[in-house]
Amino acid sequence: MHPILPGNAYPLGATYNGRGTNFSIFSQAAERMEICLFNENGSETRMDLPEKTAGCWHGFLPGVWPGQRYGFRAHGPWNPAGGHRFRPEKLLLDPYAKAIEGMPDWHSSAFDTDFSDPSGLTPNTEDSAPHVPRSVVVNPYFDWAEDRRPDVPLDETVIYELHVKGFTIDHPKIPAAIRGTYAGLCHPAAIAHLKRLGVTTIEIMPTHQFLHEPRLARLGLRNYWGYNTIGFFAPHNEYAASADPEGVVREFKAMVLALHQAGLEVILDVVYNHTAESDHEGPFLCFKGLDNRAYYRLEDADRRRYVNHTGTGNTINARHPQVLQLIMDSLRYWATETHVDGFRFDLAPVLARERHGVDVTSGFLDIMRQDPVIRQVKLIAEPWDLGEGGYQVGRFPPQWSEWNDRYRDDVRDYWRGAAGLGSFATRFSGSPDIYAGSGRPPQASINYITAHDGFTMADLVSHQQKHNIANGEENRDGHHDNRSWNGGAEGSTEDPDILTMRRRQRRNFLTTLFLSQGVPMLLSGDEIGRSQGGNNNAYCQDNPISWLDWNGADTAFFDFVAGLVRLRRRHPTFRRRRWFGHAGQENAAIAWHRPDGAPMTEVDWRDKLGLQVHLFGQLGYMDPQGHPVTDEDFHLMFNAAGSASAFILPPGLQGQWVTVLDTFSERIEPGRDALREGARVEMPARSMRVFMKIP
Repeated sequence: MHPILPGNAYPLGATYNGRGTNFSIFSQAAERMEICLFNENGSETRMDLPEKTAGCWHGFLPGVWPGQRYGFRAHGPWNPAGGHRFRPEKLLLDPYAKAIEGMPDWHSSAFDTDFSDPSGLTPNTEDSAPHVPRSVVVNPYFDWAEDRRPDVPLDETVIYELHVKGFTIDHPKIPAAIRGTYAGLCHPAAIAHLKRLGVTTIEIMPTHQFLHEPRLARLGLRNYWGYNTIGFFAPHNEYAASADPEGVVREFKAMVLALHQAGLEVILDVVYNHTAESDHEGPFLCFKGLDNRAYYRLEDADRRRYVNHTGTGNTINARHPQVLQLIMDSLRYWATETHVDGFRFDLAPVLARERHGVDVTSGFLDIMRQDPVIRQVKLIAEPWDLGEGGYQVGRFPPQWSEWNDRYRDDVRDYWRGAAGLGSFATRFSGSPDIYAGSGRPPQASINYITAHDGFTMADLVSHQQKHNIANGEENRDGHHDNRSWNGGAEGSTEDPDILTMRRRQRRNFLTTLFLSQGVPMLLSGDEIGRSQGGNNNAYCQDNPISWLDWNGADTAFFDFVAGLVRLRRRHPTFRRRRWFGHAGQENAAIAWHRPDGAPMTEVDWRDKLGLQVHLFGQLGYMDPQGHPVTDEDFHLMFNAAGSASAFILPPGLQGQWVTVLDTFSERIEPGRDALREGARVEMPARSMRVFMKIP
């Protein structure tokens, strides 16, 4: 082994340069830092990092090549009451590791305190190295073959939220060896489904290296969703067909490349708000042992304990400059080195919390706005957390879009007959009450009916009660997700009328979603009728409860949903880049009517059932190639009542109108009817109909 040289403080992490590897790691409070190298038989060599610059310990080791397994041991004060938890017996992951090998086996040595002492002040002195993951040096080279980002405009974006494993693990046309992996996700059979469906952008649930909590391990369960990050630079190793840690990185990049070549964008669901180390009783694997007071927000009254704005035990300290740098370095790495097209931020307000709460002028949001790389990719916030003042829907800066839970709730309420027409019409119009006042466009709203957290679409129309017994929490977990119509029969039923109506409700929900202003997001599997058996919190169900059932796919419903996506894509009227304006204004581009065809009044908006909307086609619209487009006018009828009703085409609708979509049936195609103003239309119970003007 060559002697260790001073090396450089930046870049942080392990950087291979062809002659050896530079190691650099931040810990302001540490008194000594050891780099630990492991050979093929697991034996360990330790050396002190010789230099400390601006809080970063660093050294260069000639002859250390890609594939080298390594970790750190940090020496410093053991003072939990003061927030310091240094334990040199514990092997620590590199926060900047580009690849991570292995998973913890939850031996007692993976914890820093002796649990026999209830005070939490007695240290655990066991060596954790044989029982915890290791960081791996990687060669960053990858042949991107002139990769080109799809760069889909927001107004043309259709998001598909999927899980790497669950999407392909049971796919019969994908080779068994790569099912459930990055390689499986970019297999031609997987891509063919996405292309036939017509989505533009894949939002992948967490792929940063995450862990399965000790509690779940004791129950024989696993963290399926992955919102439990331990490595912000490393692709999750269990999702790779390759067993080689460097191969995991290459496989992830190859996935992005293949999806780009198919014209599909890749957005990562990222979890920077907390880590897998949980609270004071949680594991000790990385950040706690490096500089606990820097990386985490601690309770002022008792620094043994962690601020918990996330519901997971700890909260990352994004106020600290070095932690903020970690987040930004991670985002830039994924954008530049793996070519992903954007990020969806879990519990995003946590990152904007300053000393006195969420601040829309926080350091995090300010640097995101200024960063020359990150400001060019898609940014989506989950705009709430569990702390005081954490609900921030509509308050993120202009370059952000947001998951709009008010859209979800109001549209669900309307179709079950519980919401006023005013709230439904506002959501259908892009939620101008939330976004227009701050100068943001309709695309600020990410519209969705279902997401990973909650019922699937098939379960939403079949269950009023959650069925989460399999999660091991006596059905106490998950939301009381009862904002839908289930025909009065909980779960499965053989009643053909109820089954028919449930199927129609699914069509109503998704037709509303794809024809609303804003950016639609479809939950993976909803297009083929995926059910979780009523489990609305399947975070720990890494089994057929959560996986897509391709053999049982509802192909007729898939064809209907694909038709909806085509209808939206072909007609810019349904994806305007500007607001409609208020109904009744000159050139408002929208008009609302009662079922009898008369204009809506203030009293009518408090109704909950029947509504018509007229959308005036965009004139002089320019497509991305600069060609002018003139779209047709559309007229939509909504009947959320439990009985059929007669609707009248409003007076003043010149020309002829043909049906292009009727949720009473399962077909999307122009009809042969040619109706004119004043025509009577029988609308079945809980149905929707779309007309297009023809010359």
